[in-house]
Amino acid sequence: MSQATDQLSQRDVASILHPYTQMAQHRETGPLVMARGDGVYVEDSQGRRYLEGMAGLWCTSLGFSEQRLVDAAARQMQTLPYYQLFNGRATEPAIELAERLLALTADLGMDKVLFANSGSEANDQAVKLVWYHFNALGLPNKKKLIARVRGYHGVTVMAGSLTGLAANHADFDLPVDRVLRTDCPSHHHHGLPGESESAFVDRIIGHLEALIEREGADTIAAFFAEPVQGAGGVIVPPAGYFERLQAVLRRHGILLVVDEVITGFGRTGQMFGSQTFGIQPDLMTVAKAMSSAYLPISATLMSKAVYDTVCSGSAKHGSFAHGVTYAGHPACAAVANETLKIYAERDLVGQVRALAPQMQARLQALRSHPLVTHARGVGLIGALEIARDLAPRVQAVAAEQGLIVRALRDAVAVCPPLIITPAQIDELFDKLGRALDLVQREASAAGRS
Repeated sequence: MSQATDQLSQRDVASILHPYTQMAQHRETGPLVMARGDGVYVEDSQGRRYLEGMAGLWCTSLGFSEQRLVDAAARQMQTLPYYQLFNGRATEPAIELAERLLALTADLGMDKVLFANSGSEANDQAVKLVWYHFNALGLPNKKKLIARVRGYHGVTVMAGSLTGLAANHADFDLPVDRVLRTDCPSHHHHGLPGESESAFVDRIIGHLEALIEREGADTIAAFFAEPVQGAGGVIVPPAGYFERLQAVLRRHGILLVVDEVITGFGRTGQMFGSQTFGIQPDLMTVAKAMSSAYLPISATLMSKAVYDTVCSGSAKHGSFAHGVTYAGHPACAAVANETLKIYAERDLVGQVRALAPQMQARLQALRSHPLVTHARGVGLIGALEIARDLAPRVQAVAAEQGLIVRALRDAVAVCPPLIITPAQIDELFDKLGRALDLVQREASAAGRS
């Protein structure tokens, strides 16, 4: 380790509390300090190069060196570096971005856009909008929210409560009241012996209907769902699941909030996961790839029915008293606008559809590996289920091979930038295969085979 890197490591350990990190261990090991990026690759402070197989945190869709996004930020910073949207104020980048988002979601029925900074915030304010909506309709008892086991909707108090992962609740005193939990639609994890996917869907939808009957539909406001459950292990729903789910929700007057933070903007082979899986949301949340993560920005999109009740509520109270300082930040919005222009000009969604067969074939080919118990994915996102609690070790050895992947409980996820090439997909899976082989040899030598 160079002296400069060692100094950076010491400064980091002395000053930063890292998300999703075992901090006692981090005091001993220190950070992996990233220094620069180029396309789908990043380089650490010691000059080691990695193929970024997770697009950062599912987000850097255009890779790490898109000059047009840098230039868009610089132009806006020189013109109007900040302004806010409170009290009816606006900026042209925010107006343009809202228009672009509504044009992209016209077939999904979205009517208005409320900006924020992160996916967590977008989901948090979706909850507030749902409650505001039913209060305006004179239905104050409709307050409960249904979310799924293994779902992930963020880490704020409310979004963290919607998240269905134990680690996000432990010692944080979460979840808060009003959150109900229903089944994860993973046949692999939760199917009964000999149970078909169709029978599995019947069973878990039956559980949902029983939950609604038990709690009372007049007390339940909304259901939160990701089209593909990302942080829960890249859970791809069985055929027919969302069709059956939506029928139940419509019958009981329960809104559907679709969390597109990971699946939005091309990841599944359509612009949105809702289009891939035939979902018609009442509200949608987006973030991450909206700006290729070059600057933080998110949004909550809503149907006209929801917007109309917001209007009536704001008239009643004299104001819609919600918003954040950086909502629609002009520099962030300018970068997001440029990102969406690039998607259209380069037909990135079409490129995902063209690359998906290769990506999914290479993923499924690893299913025969001794460490792999299941492979799943759609578009340019996927996961391998890893046996014997070895997913974290696979992640570590992959990094030694020059590949960044992410261990998620019992799985290893891949979610490369959308600009990845066929040769780079092969490089990704060649390196991942070598990592699996090395971990298998380690496990065998340790008597864990």
